[in-house]
Amino acid sequence: MVAAVPAAAGLLALNLPGNAFAASMAAAPADALPDYAPVPPGAFGPAVNASGYYVGQISGNLYWVTDGFYQSMFLTTTEGVVLVDAPPTIGRNLLRAIEEVTSARRRPSRVTHLVYSHSHADHIGAAAIFGNGVKRVAHAETKRLLKAARDTNRPLPTVTFDDCYELQVGGERLALSYHGPNHSPDNIFISVPSAATLMVVDVIFPGWVPFKNLAESQDVPAWIAAHDTVLATPWQTLIGGHLGRLGTRADVALQRDYVNDLASSTRATLGALDPTPFFAKYGATGNAWAIFKSYLDAAAEQAAAPVAAKYTGRLAAADVFTTSNAAAMVNSMRIDADILGPFAIHP
Repeated sequence: MVAAVPAAAGLLALNLPGNAFAASMAAAPADALPDYAPVPPGAFGPAVNASGYYVGQISGNLYWVTDGFYQSMFLTTTEGVVLVDAPPTIGRNLLRAIEEVTSARRRPSRVTHLVYSHSHADHIGAAAIFGNGVKRVAHAETKRLLKAARDTNRPLPTVTFDDCYELQVGGERLALSYHGPNHSPDNIFISVPSAATLMVVDVIFPGWVPFKNLAESQDVPAWIAAHDTVLATPWQTLIGGHLGRLGTRADVALQRDYVNDLASSTRATLGALDPTPFFAKYGATGNAWAIFKSYLDAAAEQAAAPVAAKYTGRLAAADVFTTSNAAAMVNSMRIDADILGPFAIHP
């Protein structure tokens, strides 16, 4: 198993607007960029093919697709294909992956149903390539958000639900459920009981630390609590929506440990970090934002340091995103948990 990393030129070619911009990008010296700790071998997934994707069987009629950065899954049925998410970086490689599998199995290749895990464009921004005849299933909040977005690449759902929905197609079944906001207000759990598989996007990042700012989550306490909800759900294989490999229950437990350690370190930092130097430096200038920024930056760095040291070598990119994750934890604790440090009730 090796890293599923497309060639840089091929990846950039997807979005470069013109030769002038491409030339300026190419001129940037690579040696000016920072070095990071090696990625643990266990964080990597299978190698992508020449077209830039990998498609593999999970169990029975359930398959997954990755380009090393994003993930999707699909069920082949006697009536057609049920696809969950359409990340734009995978794009039309989804069509190629589906054709590859269904041709070999002599099953219909047409996508009849497309499930949206949530509204974010990085996960469903290629939804339009499947045409207008597809039934699109999502949470009711996803439809509201997509109405506001008015993005033609993300067509509105045609079927919505509030709490639970069972999708049955061609002898296969997907159980969709909503457990409240976490990464986004509309993020759902997608279960395929026949394959003992659960797909929950932007919560667990198997083998890696969470993406920056605790996965850019809009409700940090609920995102943290979602780790327990994932573990309380029966499954054997997890699709997290990002990076190059599938997840296990041990992956969820390890990330939960990382998040809990980061929360503990942040709480201790907010209780101990002396604000005096920051007020002394910027208070006389009247620059209140400089006081806040310098204190919060220092708090994030102090909270992150022991956690990054503990998990480097255990979780990929612990030295890359732990400081930004600590910054999100600092702000959540101040705003959501009333752990205000020097900004508490004035005596």
